[in-house]
Amino acid sequence: MESKNINRRNFLGTGLAAVASVTVGNTLAGETEAKSVFVKKKNEHPFNERTYGAMPTRSFGKTGYKVGILSLGGQATLEMPGTEEQSEKIINRAIDLGINYIDTAASYGKGQSQLNIGRVMKNRRSEVWLSSKTHDVTYDGSMRLLEESLKNLQTDHLDTWQLHNVQRQDQLEKIFANDGAIKAMEKAKAEGMIRNIGITGHFEPLVLLNGIKRFPFDQILMAVNAADIHYLSFINYLLPEAQKKGIAIVGMKVATRGRMLSTWTPPPIAEQPERLATTKPGTITIREALTYNMSLPVSTTIIGIDNLAQIEEDVKIASEFSPLSEDEMKAIEFKTLPIVRQGLYFRRWNLGE
Repeated sequence: MESKNINRRNFLGTGLAAVASVTVGNTLAGETEAKSVFVKKKNEHPFNERTYGAMPTRSFGKTGYKVGILSLGGQATLEMPGTEEQSEKIINRAIDLGINYIDTAASYGKGQSQLNIGRVMKNRRSEVWLSSKTHDVTYDGSMRLLEESLKNLQTDHLDTWQLHNVQRQDQLEKIFANDGAIKAMEKAKAEGMIRNIGITGHFEPLVLLNGIKRFPFDQILMAVNAADIHYLSFINYLLPEAQKKGIAIVGMKVATRGRMLSTWTPPPIAEQPERLATTKPGTITIREALTYNMSLPVSTTIIGIDNLAQIEEDVKIASEFSPLSEDEMKAIEFKTLPIVRQGLYFRRWNLGE
């Protein structure tokens, strides 16, 4: 146990040092560098001029892109039907505030998220790195989803196309089969429909670890939050290898649909989805949740947004970010002990799952 703690201290120490070294403050030098890359590569990367005055930025793996430490996730309001006007306001405001990365998926809201984002991308595509996902493990199914994604997002390419929520080894085997999704990704990249290939998940760290050891992914989207270290930890078992390989790392599930937050009051059990059901309120603030994730060696953290007030608050937190010490991170982790199950509801909890 002692040696495990020492290893974790060493890893977090290295990670925090990396965060400090790759974080670009709100400096003119950072903005100038990004503009230079943007011009030299003939618009290969998007560019949002507001990002550098809005929040710290970090290197996005080996891509050469500088991403803001806070990014927009395509769930919450964005995936709900009948929220077209509100969704467009949230997306436009996020970009205006300096967000330069947006993540969505073909399955979010049965395509609703992509449609909502697409109406904004029609006019603002050049300002954000755009990522989407395929939940199909086959070549044919994934190519159909890519065609649908490009149409709904109103773009001719994705900056990253990702495998969606890889949970089990058998899924991984199908993905890497001769007629699997990875072949679709390689073909799409060769033809310029996508620029980078990614993998995502929140269920089982060792499956994703096998994935990044098997294929040179450009990007990984993983579920890490202040409860993570208490069970099937992605921070302990996956993040170090992704960091070592230089993969662009994106964190998600920072507040677990609000259930980790002290402002959240559980609705009646009967009104909650079974897998998410809990009677316990959250225990940490949104500032603690976001600052914890931002103190990890990740490039950026995505979060779903319910309304304009939330995106305003979250960007303000990002603008004021200063890396937490290890003791401060441990204190936040300790606060999550009573709510581990609801903070990590998306993990593998039963051996039969």
